[in-house]
Amino acid sequence: MKHYNLTAWFSMVAVICSQQVQSQISDSTELLTLEKIWNISTLHNRQLKLSVLNRKESKLETDEARDQLLPELSVGGDFRFNSKFLVYENGLFSSPQNVSVSRYGYSAGYYLNLNLYSGGKEKRNIKIKQEKETIKQYEFDLQKNNIKYNAAVVYYDLYKFLQFRTFISAEISAEKKQLTLTENLYKNGVVMKSDVLRISVKLSQLELSLSDMEKKIDLARQRLNILMGRESNIPFDISYQNRVGPEIIAENRSEYVDIALSNSPQYKIANRNIILSDMNTKQIRAGLLPKVSLYSKYNYTFPQISFYPYSNDLWGFGQTGIQVQFSIDNLYKSRHSIARAQNISEQQKEKAVIKKDELTLQVNEAYLQEQQAAERVEMAEKNIEKSSETVRVIRNSYLNQESLLTDLLDAENILLEAKFNLATARAELNLSHIRLMAIMGIL
Repeated sequence: MKHYNLTAWFSMVAVICSQQVQSQISDSTELLTLEKIWNISTLHNRQLKLSVLNRKESKLETDEARDQLLPELSVGGDFRFNSKFLVYENGLFSSPQNVSVSRYGYSAGYYLNLNLYSGGKEKRNIKIKQEKETIKQYEFDLQKNNIKYNAAVVYYDLYKFLQFRTFISAEISAEKKQLTLTENLYKNGVVMKSDVLRISVKLSQLELSLSDMEKKIDLARQRLNILMGRESNIPFDISYQNRVGPEIIAENRSEYVDIALSNSPQYKIANRNIILSDMNTKQIRAGLLPKVSLYSKYNYTFPQISFYPYSNDLWGFGQTGIQVQFSIDNLYKSRHSIARAQNISEQQKEKAVIKKDELTLQVNEAYLQEQQAAERVEMAEKNIEKSSETVRVIRNSYLNQESLLTDLLDAENILLEAKFNLATARAELNLSHIRLMAIMGIL
């Protein structure tokens, strides 16, 4: 008797511990909202990290361009062996005079060059790099919008699948009860064996659909984890029971278009490309202008064999002055380069106009899709009410032997499909609004 009590006590402790463990596991599952998923993706998504590195590279290119404004300064020296220093006073075929110089030589000195003017190419090059850096920032914003939208697509897929699983699980539970009731009616001779088989077949199909839905849920979770830059097997859950509708941003379509033209990264990139192409044209034209620089150099050399009289002594010599260069060949070589740069500038202007038209069309299309999605939600809710009432009426008539089981099963399938359509419509409504915000560049 004591042994039995001890066993029962241990069993009770084991049950309590297992419940606590299960509770801890459940509590450890992270509950993520769409906003949290976006925040995690912005910080850890692999593609966004690569885009950040591209922005950093662009900033370093700007710093490199600024470094070109600094003066050129170099120091150098050499050590050498000299041959005989022969001077042919009476021509090459006459006897030369052997000038006594050292058999070795060396030199050391510096050279300084400061660009004073070159048509503004250096400063303009900095501005060009800054424009490219700005374009990289807009490309990052565009990439971030795309990542957020892709995460929202997978999120609402998971939202639908979780709701589908709930509907199917509830339907399985209801069908099991109905199967038990039908089996009792069959035993009492009220219904036929075929009714029991039909319900069994439907129950098997529902269980197969539930298994398929579990796989889709698992795959959607893996995709979200990858978009968040995490391991694919990290467990988490989402709150799919809340019915959150889209927020109203503007009153009419024209306001949405204005917001898009002000904030869309794609349109900003198109406008920046126009500025960049104009600056490239000016950069090519700058090659037609003279280049002015300040230079200074000084060298110590041994022996002195540059000027007469020659000497075996160490000597120093330097120069400081202003140097002017003008490339005459650029007057005729740069004509086609300038024409090509101007043509590229015109292309960028046309591309900006095309992008504006495309953006306007995308905003209008997304706006209409959101309105259509709202109508589908309203229609799906009405269908749920009608289908629920139809199932209730047919079930009562079936129990009173006034209708066939096939009618009841068809009505239940229609109700289940209506629930699927409502969940899909709600997901599409939110997703269409997110797509509209992504197009406008405010996601």
